[in-house]
Amino acid sequence: MADVIKKATREAYGSGLIKLGKKYDDFIVMDADLAAATKAGMFKKEFPERFYNCGIAEQNMIGIAAGIAATGKKVFASSFAMFAAGRAFEQIRNSVGYPHLNVKICATHAGISVGEDGATHQCNEDIGILRTIPGMVIINPADVVEGEKAMEAMYDYEGPCYARFGRLAVPVIFDDDYKFEIGKAVTLKEGTDVTIIATGLMVAEALIAHDILKEQGISARIINMATIKPIDREAIVKAAKETGVIVTAEEHSIIGGLASAVCEVVAEEYPVHVVKVGVNDEFGFSGPANDLLDKFGLRGVNIAEKAKEALKLKK
Repeated sequence: MADVIKKATREAYGSGLIKLGKKYDDFIVMDADLAAATKAGMFKKEFPERFYNCGIAEQNMIGIAAGIAATGKKVFASSFAMFAAGRAFEQIRNSVGYPHLNVKICATHAGISVGEDGATHQCNEDIGILRTIPGMVIINPADVVEGEKAMEAMYDYEGPCYARFGRLAVPVIFDDDYKFEIGKAVTLKEGTDVTIIATGLMVAEALIAHDILKEQGISARIINMATIKPIDREAIVKAAKETGVIVTAEEHSIIGGLASAVCEVVAEEYPVHVVKVGVNDEFGFSGPANDLLDKFGLRGVNIAEKAKEALKLKK
């Protein structure tokens, strides 16, 4: 995939906001003094009267967003994932989640691929934290196309959403005809031996794993699970029944994120082995993003090896 176009999914946040802004006038955008990095600044330049910088005060930003949403407007609020999901959790839970308001929290710089910013900013826990809030939709797009489509879907959804965007440029997988639907997984490759369910930047790596396994005579089904909550239970159960074993791949802790969500479905409906690829129970450290993905085993080759291990567990 070296010759494909690569863009950071955070670019989709900025471009998606502008597209929405040209179609609708019933929403505002808020940011916590990071608009250049989150790409919310693109909207600010186009629609300055509908943009508010709340400063380095994420908890306050969420409180203001909730108040404005309570008047009937929709609000997109952005910051880094560590601050949006971590620092403002109480405000998200009590002021946004509990009254089920139309606040769309769009967090950038998620995961280990934040790179040189180091462990304090590499948020590998955000999905697990916010997945526990009742009614919270959680979306983790694989590329910029899916990211823009997700922006439209979040606008249409009545209630709170959390979208996770990355800093690292990743391959563009989808074309403009791609259809995104909240709660629906997309099968990118059919397979019969093993299913790999991936989310975010790990979708591109899962496609690499597919090609590696194919060369070794192993048929892998690749599923893009962009919505972590509500998760596509039907797709998971179908995969469990038809391939007999599942590998999950995420740039997030293996605790609380995609792996946990998949395991919950499998345990309840059709028990099979689930092998996890993700950040283990550990913190990251400073370094170039691509080097960190190598170091933490978040590559296609690592997924392929886990898939071969998973095959040995099949009944």
